[in-house]
Amino acid sequence: MKIILPGNVSTIINTLNEAGFEAYAVGGCVRDSLMGRIPNDWDITTNASPEEVKALFRRTLDTGIEHGTVTVMFDKEGYEVTTYRIDGKYEDGRHPTEVTFTKCLKEDLLRRDFTINAMAYNDTEGLVDIFGGVEDIENKIIRCVGNPEARFSEDALRLLRAIRFAAQLSFTIEEETAEAMKKIAPNLVKISAERIQVELVKTVVSDNPGMIKDAYSLGLTKYFMPELDVAFETKQDNPHHCYSVGDHMVKAMENVPAGKCLRLAMLLHDIEKPSCKFFDADGVAHFYGHPVKSAEKAKEILKRLKFDNDTIKRVCRLIEHHDERIEPGEKAMRRAMKRIGEDLFPDLMSVQLADINAQSDYKRDSKLARNEANVADMNAIFDSKRCVSLKSLAVTGKDLIAEGMKPGPGIGDVLEAMLDEVVENPEHNEREFLLSMFHDTINK
Repeated sequence: MKIILPGNVSTIINTLNEAGFEAYAVGGCVRDSLMGRIPNDWDITTNASPEEVKALFRRTLDTGIEHGTVTVMFDKEGYEVTTYRIDGKYEDGRHPTEVTFTKCLKEDLLRRDFTINAMAYNDTEGLVDIFGGVEDIENKIIRCVGNPEARFSEDALRLLRAIRFAAQLSFTIEEETAEAMKKIAPNLVKISAERIQVELVKTVVSDNPGMIKDAYSLGLTKYFMPELDVAFETKQDNPHHCYSVGDHMVKAMENVPAGKCLRLAMLLHDIEKPSCKFFDADGVAHFYGHPVKSAEKAKEILKRLKFDNDTIKRVCRLIEHHDERIEPGEKAMRRAMKRIGEDLFPDLMSVQLADINAQSDYKRDSKLARNEANVADMNAIFDSKRCVSLKSLAVTGKDLIAEGMKPGPGIGDVLEAMLDEVVENPEHNEREFLLSMFHDTINK
């Protein structure tokens, strides 16, 4: 099998070969090339020691030299070159206590996680596929190299990597590998929140975000998002719904574009429904107050997983408002956009549409019609540049000060009052008109 190597990768491999060393492109770049995907980066493995690699290239960085990795620089492009190695014991379930360099490529490939990531290639020898990676690609299977329990025991993050690769590549997890995942799942408590977050995001923004349910089925989620387990086990018992809370959230997540905030919002938008469940006299379940409580719980979960504040804020705002009912008509839409924030609205409309399409058929047509009308009203407001926030108000705080107002909270109150007026009457968004209309208030 022929792989077209980038010029800089060929240069590195050829330079090492000419100096008497072995060198190959290795790992994900080989996998992606064989699948017709564009690799994100190119890694190289060699039997040269880090010092020998550094001696052959003009610019290098010691990015992981204790583990045998040197980054070779070409202008601003860096390529990791790692010496063949054997990992020592993984006493913390994440990192080897020591690494030993080896001259044997097979020993280096043997330590890797999955067969599809354990292939090497150079133009001289072609593809090196000792563990059946090509066959597993053809069969669309995620399978561990060697003993799966050993691989997962070495590094529990591989449990989530298996889910993530299956989601990204539209593969399934091989049976023995899946059974080992169930057994080693408790080791996830050893993995940092930051590492879990990375794998979670890559999974939910993939083409198959529903693989998060496999993480639940294999017993993984209870070690980093136990709230999701409760959701999967909670029936909705309401004519508007045909799925459990968890299945509904996953279906909704599959219905939105692959943005991080959108997917996370849908994954968590009903996360507190289990605690809000209430049966009426007819035995129908209701979930009063769940949007606000779900936003609060989502904030707790995202903080626990060390998400940045901007992501947390946007996701929680979407969740808090996901069940808003906006009457058709531009005036109602202007009021809503002013109250909720115009920046949120395109995503909020996507959230509401995804939510509807993850429910039962009960009243779906009317729900979809309302959403379509809301989107049309929103677009009309954006297209006409109607003012629904202070940033597009014709009057600023500086204008009020120029009119004689003293700096202070009173300025904000006047601006808000002006904005309320403009939201009700868009044609009034003119500087002179507003200053005249509020003249007495400004000059108190």
